[in-house]
Amino acid sequence: MNATMDSIDLELAARIRSDILQGNYAEGERLSEAQLCQTHNVSRTPVRLALRLLERERVIRRSEGRGYLVQNPTVADILQAVQVRGHLESLAARLFALSDKRASFLPDMEHAINVIEDCADAGSLDDAAIRRAQAANKTFHTTILKACGNAYVSYTCEQISHLPMLAAGSMVFDRSANDTADQSERAMFRLRLGNAQHQVIYEAIKAGDPVRAEGMMREHSHTMIEYIQTFEKRDKSLTVMDLVAYSGMPSDTE
Repeated sequence: MNATMDSIDLELAARIRSDILQGNYAEGERLSEAQLCQTHNVSRTPVRLALRLLERERVIRRSEGRGYLVQNPTVADILQAVQVRGHLESLAARLFALSDKRASFLPDMEHAINVIEDCADAGSLDDAAIRRAQAANKTFHTTILKACGNAYVSYTCEQISHLPMLAAGSMVFDRSANDTADQSERAMFRLRLGNAQHQVIYEAIKAGDPVRAEGMMREHSHTMIEYIQTFEKRDKSLTVMDLVAYSGMPSDTE
């Protein structure tokens, strides 16, 4: 029964979070427990638990009176969170390279690199290829977090994983990547560059070189920040929903 309730809470929180990130609620808008119960056809208990979870994630805040107010994350918030995750993943890569158990995790990383390379060698990035690359990228990054030997690193990353581009192994693709040959070529270049960095990180960890593993992981994480900043320079009206689209986050709970 408790497991079922936990599942309902998490699913409900994901739905409300998705609505907030998509801009279906205005900044500062009050969230009504009664309305949420009606909208999602649930009782007040899972609604209250879901709202507490979202408060911890800082996408809502308690009002001075009763209830909660929407606190939409900004592009600046996401940039800061990406920086934090980059430092945490760099630490994880360093610790992984120092681990005497690292050999057992290396095959998963190597397989992920090979999958992404196959996607790049195909010469085009259709939806299926992007999904395969994203799944492999997630495997690569979650393996490092899992194998680093410090549970607080992955735990801390998890606390910000609900934000666009902050889920483990997020890959960023411009929605116009396949509109022209030039744009497709740039997308393929970014994919190959990221995977080349994966290869260096893998080899450094395999060799037990913590300095190189940490340094390359930091450089690897910065490419995402630079990509976001490029879009900011190109389009001053960049929104969180744009970042949701770039990162391939689901727009609903399906």
